[in-house]
Amino acid sequence: MKQIIPLLLMLLLFMASCANPGQANRDLPQDSSLPKAPPTIGYKVEAVYPHDSTYFTEGLEYFNNELWESSGGNMAESPYPSVIGVVNTKTGKNDPHVILDRRKYFAEGISFFQDKLYWLTLDNGVGFVYDATTFKQTGSFKIPSLEGKGWGLTHDEHHLILSDGTDRLYYLHPDSLKLVKHIKVSDQNGPVNNLNELEYVHGKIFANQWLTNWLLIIDPQTGYVLARIDLSTLQDDADKKLPVKRELNGIAYNATTNRFMITGKKWTEMYEISIDPLPAAQQ
Repeated sequence: MKQIIPLLLMLLLFMASCANPGQANRDLPQDSSLPKAPPTIGYKVEAVYPHDSTYFTEGLEYFNNELWESSGGNMAESPYPSVIGVVNTKTGKNDPHVILDRRKYFAEGISFFQDKLYWLTLDNGVGFVYDATTFKQTGSFKIPSLEGKGWGLTHDEHHLILSDGTDRLYYLHPDSLKLVKHIKVSDQNGPVNNLNELEYVHGKIFANQWLTNWLLIIDPQTGYVLARIDLSTLQDDADKKLPVKRELNGIAYNATTNRFMITGKKWTEMYEISIDPLPAAQQ
């Protein structure tokens, strides 16, 4: 009889846990190492400027207190150019400094680093290097991505950082232009693909996710998405003014004002925005 009672007690406890499995799960310690969904942080539109709607924006960056824009174009796409130049924010017009042969190249992302301008192309697997004062071409390099494509470009203190439309970001030595390493970007759902236009700000990588309205803030150490900014309002505003919807693409950080300039392909306007601080846990 003494042996039967403990067996009955064990059976009753087992039945109770089966009847209320949620309670048993709540009693288990939670795994704090599981990825959490990145928070969405806010922004404020500080000013709106005109943008040349013939420009198919692929890169946007401040250099020497001027706003520089790269536009993609080729013979198949129409008359808009494959060009880089300075944007006049009062008129939106671009003062071209370098123009690529549209019969061969479709221009993509740009980055100024160590008195040089680096410029990517889309399908040729090649990037170009220019003197940032004279804008004479001083070299070229092979794009080291798996796809052989160049999309977005920025730099940290030591390396160029390149996207190719996948979940990978490639780090290149600015002199040898050889691949140093790559990181994979992910969030709570796994790999984050379609990484496009890039900007490196205060130790974080900002990336436009192509064909979405998301601006992602990425930890360069882990590749994890720390936060997201929903720019749907800007996309909606642009759509009202365009005969054909064109996607968001263009991120430039102005260190003087601590603001970002945002635009898109063939958009009629550029939006200067200030971004809310990251939550303390993500800083």
